[in-house]
Amino acid sequence: MNRKEDWLESLPMDTRENITEEDFPGWKAPMLATLTDRRFSDDQWIFERKLDGERCLVFRRDDQIHLRSRNQKELDATYPELVEAIGKQQTRQFIADGEIVAFEGTNTSFSRLQKRMHIRQSEEAQASSIAVYYYLFDLLHLDGYTLTQAALRHRKSLLKRVISFQDPLRFVIHRNGEGEAYYEQACKKGWEGVMAKDAQSSYRHSRSRKWLKFKCVNRQDLVIGGYTDPGGERIGFGALLLGYYEDGTLQYAGRVGTGFDNDTLEWLHRKLKKREQLASPFGNSEDIPGDSVHWVKPELVAEIGFEEWTEAGRLRHPRYKGLREDKNAEQVIREER
Repeated sequence: MNRKEDWLESLPMDTRENITEEDFPGWKAPMLATLTDRRFSDDQWIFERKLDGERCLVFRRDDQIHLRSRNQKELDATYPELVEAIGKQQTRQFIADGEIVAFEGTNTSFSRLQKRMHIRQSEEAQASSIAVYYYLFDLLHLDGYTLTQAALRHRKSLLKRVISFQDPLRFVIHRNGEGEAYYEQACKKGWEGVMAKDAQSSYRHSRSRKWLKFKCVNRQDLVIGGYTDPGGERIGFGALLLGYYEDGTLQYAGRVGTGFDNDTLEWLHRKLKKREQLASPFGNSEDIPGDSVHWVKPELVAEIGFEEWTEAGRLRHPRYKGLREDKNAEQVIREER
């Protein structure tokens, strides 16, 4: 079904001209979306459900299968059932892009996925009660050809054709043109939001305005630069001190003390203790109130839900959602709408 001459001939002539032969690459950086407050509808754009999970690219070359996070971390042992599902595909050489998720009811839950994300042993992952699914939304390489210069609409069409989608592999469906209505539906259903993508866009290995994020809830990845001592009967730590990079300097953005259960407090405290240092990593440490602060090397990235940014550049009503290991700390900036 996916012989080269078959899938190539299924594409328009002008698209075929943009598909060239390519040696199988060891890595392709993912395309990243830009946050926006502008909601729109456009027949030249497609709109997908925004999933709350872990970005993952799959590289298959015959019997060699590798799952890679957006910062190139190996995920094979964390999600062995996904490796097995990819291995059953008839298509023997491809690179695809997608998101690994876990569900809480009918909604994807990054907090629930946390219980799988940090497993490093295949046997432990297989014994986990947390079921995961791999939603694929793009195809970058197929049968020795690069597809990155082909239009997104054609890449998605090929993806659906050459991959057999049965759980735990799922295809990310999309809606054509009706971005505003889909966004309203997403927010009513409690989704994180909607991805808007230019249907004619090529795949760029960087952040682009050809892919946009319509968020229903405010989320921000932030670097952990310190923590406070726990009070009362609380264990582990009191709050995390958070920041983002601006012009190469870590800027303090506030603290978060909610969203943790006792297991997370103990587990995360062990990670923080290993990274303690004497000096503050923040460029604006004078803005950090309170005593009993422990500074840490700015290596860990947390996903934070919050109500809004204050005029002083602080988070209002933040809540910890989980620890991200698929993003390098130095890449964390404040997302501007």
